[in-house]
Amino acid sequence: MQANLEKKAFRNKSKQIRNNKQNLIMPIVILSVLILVSCALFLSLGINPGSTNYALSKRIPKLIAIVITGGCIGFSTIIFQTITDNRILTPSVMGIDSLYVAVQTVIYFVLGSASIFASNPKINFLICVVFMVIGSLGLYKLIFKRENSNIMFVLLVGMICGTFFKSLSSFMQMVIDPNEYLILQSKLFASFNNVNVDILLLSVVIILLIIPFVIDDIKFFDVMSLGKDQSINLGVDYDKIMRKSLVIISILIAVSTALVGPVTFLGLLVANVTREMMKTYKHSYLIVVSMLVSIFALVFGQLMIERILHLTTPVSVIIDMIGGIYFMYLLYKESRI
Repeated sequence: MQANLEKKAFRNKSKQIRNNKQNLIMPIVILSVLILVSCALFLSLGINPGSTNYALSKRIPKLIAIVITGGCIGFSTIIFQTITDNRILTPSVMGIDSLYVAVQTVIYFVLGSASIFASNPKINFLICVVFMVIGSLGLYKLIFKRENSNIMFVLLVGMICGTFFKSLSSFMQMVIDPNEYLILQSKLFASFNNVNVDILLLSVVIILLIIPFVIDDIKFFDVMSLGKDQSINLGVDYDKIMRKSLVIISILIAVSTALVGPVTFLGLLVANVTREMMKTYKHSYLIVVSMLVSIFALVFGQLMIERILHLTTPVSVIIDMIGGIYFMYLLYKESRI
């Protein structure tokens, strides 16, 4: 009798585990199908019969850039929220992409557009990556290594840093040569119609090189979501993984920003939608779903605006408007707790 009860309990537990796994896999399957359909429509809608090859030669690099951007933003936001232990913070809110704008402005202001550091897209991109990594490590020293840094202090420092970089950029843009400013302007505003295809291959290579360094750490993020003290007690080298993660996040944000420009609130929306969809602590699922949600939002949004509604408003403007409203809602919600 006891043996039968144990077998029944084991079967029920096994069935529950299978159902939970199916519930986690189903959103991944649905999002993957939606992305494939959106990509097919994005590539095929509005093509004239005689210009198929020309249209695809323009659309395919744009689509690849959108997919890379979405994947980078989705991945980096989930990891950033885990290591900071907060669902409001994102790399963009902390002013990391404002640093990209400041670096670009300084290059054009000091060296000019004729300089190899501005005219060569690959060198320009690598310089931005280096400075963003240095900025992230400085942020780690300034904020995240402090004991008991509350959310308001972190937000305050992030907003001050972002405001400083934006003010510095604005000042230099006002006194810069108008011709230089026109060239600079195309790099500073998010536009999926003006994708920097010159660094597309370099971006793919950098992401492929990063993947081996990230895969081994995913299991540690599950533990780090418990908090710093619990992670250290469970044997995780918290500071080492945090520094490594900040470097990777900086590189990914640099890739996405260099390809299409800054998209401030996409990560905030994507991360919170993912956590609402996936009631799990496992980052192997959270990361994949956040990347898929981000890619779908960008591809479908660009498809609707460019191919169906024929609007001239960039999709990034709509995303930032919705994300800004949602960010204020989250701040209001936190203040009520």
